[in-house]
Amino acid sequence: MVQRVAVVGAGSSGLACIKSCVDEGLEPVCFESSDDIGGLWRFKESPDPERSSIYRSLVVNTSKEMMCFSDFPMPADYPNYMHNSQLLQYFRLYAEHFDLLRYIHFQTTVRSVTQRSDFSVSGQWDIVTISRDGEEQTHVFDAVLVCTGHYTHPVLPLSDFPGYEMFSGRCFHSWEYKDADACRGKRVVVVGIGNSGGDIAVEISRSAEKTFLSTREGVWVIGRMSSYGLPLDMTTITRFNNILTLLLPKTLVNWAAERALNHRYNHRLYGLKPRHRVLDRRPLINDDLPGRILQGALVMKPNLKGFKHSGVLFEDGTLEENIDMLVFCTGYKGHFPFLPPALSEGLHGELTLYKRLFPPSLQRHTLAIMGLFQTKGPIMPIVEMQARWAVKVFKGLRCLPSKAKMLAVIESDRKKNMTSYPCPRQAALQVVFIPYLDFMAGEVGARPNLLTLFLRDPVLWVKVFFGPCTPYQYRLTGPGKWVGARHAIFSQWERVAQPFRTRAVPEPEKGSFVICFPWLLTFGVTAVIVVLLSKKIIPVLQGAAPTVD
Repeated sequence: MVQRVAVVGAGSSGLACIKSCVDEGLEPVCFESSDDIGGLWRFKESPDPERSSIYRSLVVNTSKEMMCFSDFPMPADYPNYMHNSQLLQYFRLYAEHFDLLRYIHFQTTVRSVTQRSDFSVSGQWDIVTISRDGEEQTHVFDAVLVCTGHYTHPVLPLSDFPGYEMFSGRCFHSWEYKDADACRGKRVVVVGIGNSGGDIAVEISRSAEKTFLSTREGVWVIGRMSSYGLPLDMTTITRFNNILTLLLPKTLVNWAAERALNHRYNHRLYGLKPRHRVLDRRPLINDDLPGRILQGALVMKPNLKGFKHSGVLFEDGTLEENIDMLVFCTGYKGHFPFLPPALSEGLHGELTLYKRLFPPSLQRHTLAIMGLFQTKGPIMPIVEMQARWAVKVFKGLRCLPSKAKMLAVIESDRKKNMTSYPCPRQAALQVVFIPYLDFMAGEVGARPNLLTLFLRDPVLWVKVFFGPCTPYQYRLTGPGKWVGARHAIFSQWERVAQPFRTRAVPEPEKGSFVICFPWLLTFGVTAVIVVLLSKKIIPVLQGAAPTVD
């Protein structure tokens, strides 16, 4: 029977895993190689090898209500999009509130995780650790949760570009980037237009003489702010919107979304327009990039082709001379050197995971890899749900399909995602936020039944169905139910408003529309229900999860 669980890493994923183990009556032991919690979100002046690294100015791109742990809302006075230092402070509050630090062994590095000789029967693991004094120890654990993340081994593709050996400037990966001080007065090229590339290019453009942003395909750019200045993810990531995208033709939704984005700034005019449609891939979340282009401080360029002695050549044949520095925002390689090589079954040595969590090749499912996915939404609620599902599997309360079935699901998911992500490795990482959460919540027994909720608590149903899909929804019922979940949902917009209340402003007069609004809302909800029923999507209202077929 599983009792002792090793948790590798004490970042946000590790903390969620420790708590999930404690909630299920298990004994977690967490090994953290550094001297503090926080993982990726702990800023350091200089990066440590084989550890994640962030830049000084990094601000989260998902709002506090959407990204918090499901039974621990962020403080009301926190800004909706916070600096990395405030997020780290939230982790400290979470760890203190649930007394998680006592389970963590700091400055202890996991060297290897291997199956014991009787693994087929016991499912146990031998874990070798090294303390800060160099002392090596071997431990026996019933299960393992890997929470080391996949932003520790940067990909720097210099050899792909001819002439880099002769280039007189400096080339480095964004993993090393901390701030723009060294770029002052320089001519800088940023390669890659993911979220880090966008942030870094904007920041450098405020100090450099000239900044160029090189992109292979372009990107759709979305700001953090939605209508009326509300957080974007709270207005877009809703169950109602999720159903609409299933009912409406994808071409129509793409057209409407792209039209709205181009209404703010024409992506073709700004040199941003990509080949793919807006729903096909994750957008770039950046508030300032179009403005920097408008001011001429940032210049969009096509993909990098090669180097000259002091210049950079692009695929359109243009040459930018006197380049001092190139910052490569070209991603990371998921690397887990302490795990058994047999688990890396992918074509390029990557981990193959059922539902982005469990290696299907294991005879006993007592190991899970946390957070190794990509999605259009916050990461933390998904990892927390992964942890809740994993410990249920460890305890034998939930069963996984056969190996053949799991491999078939992995291949099916990959092929489906390749319509948007032609690279097989990228395709394998993608999950859809609400359906993926609902599937795992169904395995845990914590998925809200929307039809039952509509009948028993229609006011709450309106907030759950039409409002943001905040993590509290997965604490309303089932194992791990939190008595404060309903109140957290009812008060979530109050916490959104709280940090804005720094100056008294005149209150609007209440008009007849305000009086009529509840009746209009009731009529609208009733109309939507009729439409949904006519479309025969009762299984969705009942919270039916996607099948594993």
